[in-house]
Amino acid sequence: MGLLSGLLGNASTIDPAQLADELEPILAAEESIEVAFKVIRDQFIFTNARLLLIDKQGLTGKKVEYLSIPYKAITRFSVETAGHFDLDAELKVWVSGASEPVSKTLRGADNVTEIQKALATAVLAVQ
Repeated sequence: MGLLSGLLGNASTIDPAQLADELEPILAAEESIEVAFKVIRDQFIFTNARLLLIDKQGLTGKKVEYLSIPYKAITRFSVETAGHFDLDAELKVWVSGASEPVSKTLRGADNVTEIQKALATAVLAVQ
C-alpha cells in the first residue's frame, strides 16, 4: 500500500513489530500483536486476546481512543465490501451486552478481506 492509498482511506497492513513499543504500555503481560491494519490515522490491531480499535482524533492526533473488544465478547460480525459506485466498505462488530454494533468505515476494497479473515480466525478460535 502506498501513501496515496493510505490517504484515500484504504486499509494497509502494519508490521506488528513496528507497533510493539508503541502499544507495550497497554498490552497485557502475555499479549502479542498478531496482525494490524491502518486506515488514515486509525488502526485495527488483532492481538492473541482481543481486537483493539485505535481512533486518533483532532488535528494533531494526540487525543486517542482505545476501544478494546475481547474476542469472547464478539457475538457476530459483518464486513461489507465496496462496490463500483459505493466506494466505502464497512466493518460491524456486535458485542454481547450492546444493542448496536461497533461500526467502522473503510474506503476502498484493499485488505477488507484480510480484516475479515483476521477477525474470523480470532473469534472462531475462542469458541
